Amino acid sequence: MLGLFGLLAVVHSWPLAGDLAHLSRLDNDDAALNTWIIAWTAHILPLAPWRLFEAPIFYPELHTLAYSEHMFVPSVMGAPLLWAGAGPVLVHNLLFLAGLGASGFAMCLVMTRWTGSRSAGVIAGLLYGFNAHVLMRFPHLQAQHAEFFPIMLYAMDRVLTRNAPRDRWLLAATFALQSLCSNYFLVFSTFALVVAAAVRWNEWLPRNRRPTLASLGLAGVAGTLAVAPLLWPYYQVRTGQGLVRSLDEVARYSARWQDYLATGAQVHEWWSHPFVNGNAALFPGVIGVVLAAVAVGSGLAWRDPRARMATAFGVVGVCFSFGPAFPGYAFLHTHLPLLTSMRAAARWGWLGLVAVAILGGFGAAVIERQGWLARWRRPVMVLLALLVTAEALRAPVGFTYFSGVPAIYDRLAATSPLVLAEFPFYSGPRANGNGPYVLNNTRYFAPLVNGYSGFEPDTYVERARHLETFPETEAITVLRALGVTHVTVHVTAFAQRSGAEALESVGLRPELHLLAEDGGIRLYQVR
Repeated sequence: MLGLFGLLAVVHSWPLAGDLAHLSRLDNDDAALNTWIIAWTAHILPLAPWRLFEAPIFYPELHTLAYSEHMFVPSVMGAPLLWAGAGPVLVHNLLFLAGLGASGFAMCLVMTRWTGSRSAGVIAGLLYGFNAHVLMRFPHLQAQHAEFFPIMLYAMDRVLTRNAPRDRWLLAATFALQSLCSNYFLVFSTFALVVAAAVRWNEWLPRNRRPTLASLGLAGVAGTLAVAPLLWPYYQVRTGQGLVRSLDEVARYSARWQDYLATGAQVHEWWSHPFVNGNAALFPGVIGVVLAAVAVGSGLAWRDPRARMATAFGVVGVCFSFGPAFPGYAFLHTHLPLLTSMRAAARWGWLGLVAVAILGGFGAAVIERQGWLARWRRPVMVLLALLVTAEALRAPVGFTYFSGVPAIYDRLAATSPLVLAEFPFYSGPRANGNGPYVLNNTRYFAPLVNGYSGFEPDTYVERARHLETFPETEAITVLRALGVTHVTVHVTAFAQRSGAEALESVGLRPELHLLAEDGGIRLYQVR
């Protein structure tokens, strides 16, 4: 089955597998950031793992990896490949395919056990691993790595029903692993477990079930301790640099009802395309909805405690996806530290899609057990799996060609000491212009004054205000104060932004000594 889901990951992302070293979504600078993150993690772990969050971008700011998601688990998965000499884009793409396939496979395994039907497990895995939300977030590697979430739910159920010691440790481990894939998954996993426990209160709250309560508490403590070291830098950035999302910002990234009609699937493009706005694609699919409705209509969604907990956290996820528009969300956002740094409330809708996948698996099992289908059972289940796959299919997906980091950065890799600033210098709404600079940093990993991430501290914005005057004296003074040793000027982009006269004056500054020019990039030493 793992091979099947691996093959489907290739199909749903085609033509990515045709040229893993060069095809990419680097047209979206989030993909550049994520590629840099996995490369930085592999670089720093064997050298100084305690400096993981002291990443070189946004120099001289502190804890800069915490400006975005650390993606620790996927990064560790890819580290051996990077150590062996594979390029960051290749490793990113391999991790993408691995996460996509492993997520569906994990749900398949869990639902096969819960329903006793391999066919139902496959259908649930297809609905989970290749849903609209995942297939519309190709630039976000962390969104593909949801492989521990189904096993976490399985472990939760085992603790509630059997309570063997290994079950509580499996719950703690899978919670930690999923949380260390993405901070959003940390929040979703936490709420899913809390809601699941709430709707199954009779399995741990009565006096005679106190050992179960103790196991849940122990698993919670162990899981929290496992993720705490990688949460501490986020607390430092939140309290020291102001990483708190305003309710207005959260509202901009919250779902609308139209998002639940949005999908990138080819078969639905004729009617769904007007609903796609970039916030989220949350359409669960016609087949998924029908199968989930079968589970609800049969009463299984209420009778089976596992289906019931999925229904409950799915409803919570859908409600929370509307952000401050949903009553009570503003209060939670203001008072729960887990939520204060969470911007894209629309992503809560992912829990709704998870619920549809689980209920869809139960619904498929109900259909499979119908006596009148005995003769046609296998063809019907195969047909359902094919329909789910065909309905979700977005391929062929558009990718850009990555020709490699410009050769001039090889020179920087051999330069020490090195503190680099790249121009044009971007911040604010144009900060994504720094995305290629961040990707280029994978070649040398020295301090870079530029930065691109999910957050910009006020000190960076103020610094950028001065540096955007480059090559004026004001900018040169700031560069020297920062200890910048080298500057690159991207000729075409700089001329377009600052003008030909400014470009010409760069070469006239006595503080700048031209070292090299290659591929439209000039490298200067700051004297």
